[in-house]
Amino acid sequence: MSDSQTADQLLISRIRKGEVDAWSDLVGKFEGRLLAYVQSRLTNRSASEDIVQETFVGFLNSLPNYDGKRSLENYLFSICGYKLTDHLRREGRRPKIPLSAGLDSGGEWQIPGFERAASSIARSTERKVAERDAIVEAIHEQVSKWQERGDWMKLKCIELLFVKGVANKRVSAILNISEQQVANYKFDFLTRTRALIKRQGLSHDLFPELYEDEEQ
Repeated sequence: MSDSQTADQLLISRIRKGEVDAWSDLVGKFEGRLLAYVQSRLTNRSASEDIVQETFVGFLNSLPNYDGKRSLENYLFSICGYKLTDHLRREGRRPKIPLSAGLDSGGEWQIPGFERAASSIARSTERKVAERDAIVEAIHEQVSKWQERGDWMKLKCIELLFVKGVANKRVSAILNISEQQVANYKFDFLTRTRALIKRQGLSHDLFPELYEDEEQ
């Protein structure tokens, strides 16, 4: 076993034990590489940061099934590739070839043309409406709880991140809080939104990424 693999296993062990600094160490080690990978395919910095954040959320949710035999870096890039593909599909772009998990993978994208059947377009519209309603319900529940508890700083942070599209560093400066705190609020928001959507008992086809771990 290489020194890198040993270090990764120790890091995963620390995260599983709930050590406070372990998660920050994981993010610090891989965030830059993941962001560079996503930004090489997107021009939107905010969207790229969201995808990377979702990658870490996906990793956290799949942690009970991670056995350490697979390279931690490859595992994270694999999750990131799925998140990026999902983002592009939601924007209406489809990959000609599947995304691979490595930094050297190429990505050619095409805009779907008018050849799509009417029934396919209708199903796509219905799905988008269902996705929107599920997300709105989950966000409304979170916001209501924060308002009841008076978590105004968290509300301001999430509004700047997701409504205004402000980058993490700028949000940190505006609210006079650390970038790590901004990242924590963002992580908590995405994790809770995922859990609340899953709790709605929707079809697995609607948000398949919520059930990836159960199907492995």
